[in-house]
Order: sequence, then structure tokens, then C-alpha cells
Amino acid sequence: MPSSRFSGIIVAVLLFSSVISESLGNDKPARPNIVVIMSDDMGYSDLGCYGGEIKTPHLDKLAAGGLRFTQFYNTARCCPTRAALLTGLYPHQAGIGHMMEDRGHNGYRGDLNRQCATFAEVLKPEGYGTYAVGKWHVTRHIQPDGPKHNWPLQRGFDRFYGTITGAGSFYDPGTLTRDNTNLSPFADPEYQPKQFYYTDAITDHAIRFVGEHCDKQADKPFLLYMAYTAAHWPMHALEVDIAKYRGAYDAGYDAIRQARLKRLRELGLMSTGWTPAPTVGNWSTLSDNEPRRAWEIRCMEVYAAMIDRMDQNIGRFVAELSRRGKLDNTLILFLQDNGGCQEVIGRQGQMTRPDKPTLPPIAANAIRLDVIPKQNRAGVPTLQGPNVLPGPEDTYIAYGLNWANVSNTPFREYKHFVHEGGISTPLIAHWPSGIARRGELESQPGHLIDIMATCVDLSGATYPPTLRSESIHPLEGRSLAPAFEKKLIPRDAIYWEHEGNRAIREGSWKLVAKEDQPWELYDLAADRTEQHDLAAAQAERVERLAAKWDEWAKRANVLPLGTWKAKAAPK
Repeated sequence: MPSSRFSGIIVAVLLFSSVISESLGNDKPARPNIVVIMSDDMGYSDLGCYGGEIKTPHLDKLAAGGLRFTQFYNTARCCPTRAALLTGLYPHQAGIGHMMEDRGHNGYRGDLNRQCATFAEVLKPEGYGTYAVGKWHVTRHIQPDGPKHNWPLQRGFDRFYGTITGAGSFYDPGTLTRDNTNLSPFADPEYQPKQFYYTDAITDHAIRFVGEHCDKQADKPFLLYMAYTAAHWPMHALEVDIAKYRGAYDAGYDAIRQARLKRLRELGLMSTGWTPAPTVGNWSTLSDNEPRRAWEIRCMEVYAAMIDRMDQNIGRFVAELSRRGKLDNTLILFLQDNGGCQEVIGRQGQMTRPDKPTLPPIAANAIRLDVIPKQNRAGVPTLQGPNVLPGPEDTYIAYGLNWANVSNTPFREYKHFVHEGGISTPLIAHWPSGIARRGELESQPGHLIDIMATCVDLSGATYPPTLRSESIHPLEGRSLAPAFEKKLIPRDAIYWEHEGNRAIREGSWKLVAKEDQPWELYDLAADRTEQHDLAAAQAERVERLAAKWDEWAKRANVLPLGTWKAKAAPK
């Protein structure tokens, strides 16, 4: 038996060997789990941690424990954003430069193409479990018996629960699907909550999929894509959540915007030198129209309630990660798909709620595919217009232009447009074991094409040059990991095109135009609200940046410009 002195030498050698081993690379943290959370049709300043009055304590807590990016961008519209997020390419390169129709050009097929890879297809071969819940919206094929080559399971995900199409009822969504099977929420043998509400259902399935992953393959990391439909129209919310906001919006558009501007400045999200975009909508004109004013107030109350409910659900999910010991090494990224939505869906007409159903009922087990249903299952026609308060399941109403202007405070324009109001999104990055910065703001510009590059970087995956024996486009994005350590992300420029609206950002300079309109030029460092056009004073810079945009448009399948409204190709 060795002496105590000899035993001590052995222990010392073992400890020294352990230290040397760690210094040679064993101290590298394990590959993180990655959770990408996307909300729908929300403005830059809706969240509490980005200046809003809406109660978002769980997202605020993630922001306080991580980073808030102040100049992060999407593509101004739901499905192009999803195409870019999933693939790390500009949307036209993935085949979805506009919406879900084939316009006869490769950039506008309305279907995710085979020259791209999703982040699930890249991370799955590296041992990641891959899960998606919520809104898919990157294929025009939504029929249960139709092609499914671009449904989630065929694009790299192990499990899916959500909707294939882009919008629908929160109480009875069309194209509801688990894996490859369409469902009715009222005849689902696996999931029967006391009350079905889509935001809750998305989270319940996220918790289920991650739980099953942890139970069956705890040694492997996971990728989860959570795509909420809150706060996209229709304005559907539970009364318990709406009640929290009674009276919160009685003062009207401008009063809410002014309060947001004050908080944005206090939070360091808005320079005192910027002139905010003007308020849209004159609240005083509603002073003699009490029913219409009450309806406008209710629209924003329901909108706020939808976001509140989403935040509650994010809190539930984060709590489950913590309970399972997964939170510390999970990178959570939260962002939005476009700016506040000015669309007028459901805001016209003179409908009132009937005393009883007027249409034949729809069976509980019937599969629904409709985005805007003509009726509910009981036989009540879908109710729209200012005579009906939004919120209940038989209504289908958007909150409109004036409230979208509030959501996008302090910026110009809305969803569809590539001015700052259409493309600016919060990005919250939370990863306790990987991001030492706590509660800080990160001002480097970024774009959602960077999410794939970040996933590849942190997972140690290799982005493939080919997939399914076909060449795929090289990555366009840049990893955000340097910013986590307060380092610069090498970047040349960021580009946009949607519906003929186009832009390029190089450094602090942004060249932007609406369809068929001349270029405008802004120095975003001094004027991110785009109030002072410098195009006439800096013609050479305009010419150089416009030429650069043209070169990008040629290689990125954007051209011919205007293809988004070309006649759809024969099916």
C-alpha cells in the first residue's frame, strides 16, 4: 500500500493533469441548446423592455439577464422573414420574395426551394434534436392530401405542431397540424385543454417536445423554433387578459406614443437628436363618436392582451427549461417578423352579432383550412366591423393603421415597407453560460439572416455546399457570437426588397425607396427615424449605394423588379 506522501504525489499529478487537459480545450462549454422565438405583426416599442406599456415581465427578465440588440432587422413581411430566418439567406434566394403564389420567377415561387437548407437540416446531422411549433408559412401547399415536401418534418424537424398557413383564428386555427397530420383542435386525441387558445397550445407542445427530448436523449442538445401568431390579426384574446388593459388606452394614440417616446429615451433606445415620426390618427375626432372610440380602445386592449398572453407563455416555457436544468446552457433569441400591421382586415362593414346561429354548424372533427373563416363551428357568421367588439372567437378584426403607428414608435411606416417602421425588430439574446453581458444594449446592426450563421457557429456544425445532391446558396448572414463578447461583427451591407420597396444599409447610411419612388438617403446615426432626406445633398453616395443594391438584386433573385405583382404562374 503506498505511503501517504506517495498518495499525495499521485493526487497532485492527477489534479495537474486535469488542469492541463482543461487548458487544452476541455473547458469549452457544451454546445448550447438553441431556442428561436418569433412573434407576429408587432412593432418595435410594444415590449416593456423596448419602451412599451404592455406587461411583458418575462421577456423583460430575459433582456435584463442578456442583451438587447437595438438595430436588428427583419424583411417587413411574414413569410419572407420566415424564409430568411430558417435558411440564413435573403428570402428571394430561398424562393419566397413575396407571398405564397408562384409568380413565374425563381425568387418568387412562393415555396421554399431546394437551393437552401433550414437550420434544422444543418443542425440535425450534428446530433441536435429539432422541433418546431407555431406558424410555418413557407409553402403554398396546405392541403392534407397535397405535396408535403416543404412541411417541417420534410425540412429537417423531428416534430412539429402548428399551422402550415399564415394566419387564422386563435380558437380554431385552419391547417392545424401535428407532424404531417392535419387536426381539428376539438377532436385531437392527444391534446384537449379546458379551453383551446392557440398561443397556449404552441407553448404546451414546445414544453412537451423539449420534455420528451430531455427524457429520451438528455445527452444531446436541441433546437426549438417557436413561431407564435400573436399579435397578428384577428384580434383574439381571453377576457382575463383583456381585463388587465381596461382604461390603459383611453387617452388615445398620441398620448400613448408620447409616453413610449419618453421611455425609449430613458432606456437609451432613442437618441435625443432624433425627431420622431409624426403621430397618425387624430384622437380628438372621436370625441363625438363614443361607440367608435370605444371600439378603437378595445382593439388596442385586445392587441395588448394577446402580447401579454404570449409573454406569460414564454415565462412558462422558460420556467420549464429551468426546472429541467437546461436554462443555463440554452441560447434564447426573441424577435419579430415585421413591424406593426396597418392592414384593414375586418375593419369595414356594419355587422352585428345575431341572436342565434344563422348558418349550418361545422362538425367538431372537421378539418379547417381557412385563413379568414366564413363562420364558426356553431354557425355564427364571422363578425367584422366597428359594431362588434374584437376579442371573442366569432370576430375577425385587425387593430388598424393608427395603432400600428403607435406600435412602431418612433419610426416611419409599417409592415410591407422597408423604412425603419417596417423592418426594425427587438432582438433579445439570453444565454447565461455563454453571454456574460447582462442588461446591456448592443447597437451593431444585424439581420435575421444572421440567426442561421449563429446556429452554425455555436453548434460547431458545417454548413453544407450541397443538400439532397443539389448545390445550395452560401450563407449570407454573419454569426452574432462576437457581439455576445462585445466584439465587432464583420459586415459589408444589409439589403431589402419587398413589393418593390427596397433598401440598403452600409454602416450608418441607409438608402431606401418605396415602389416606383426615388431613392431617399438617411444617416441613421443622426436620424434613424428617417425624417431628413439627404439624397439631394449627397448624390454621389446615392449613386454608389444604388449601384451596390442593383448588384445584390441581380445575384439574389430579386429581379425583375415588380415580379411580386406579376400574374401568378399556372398551377
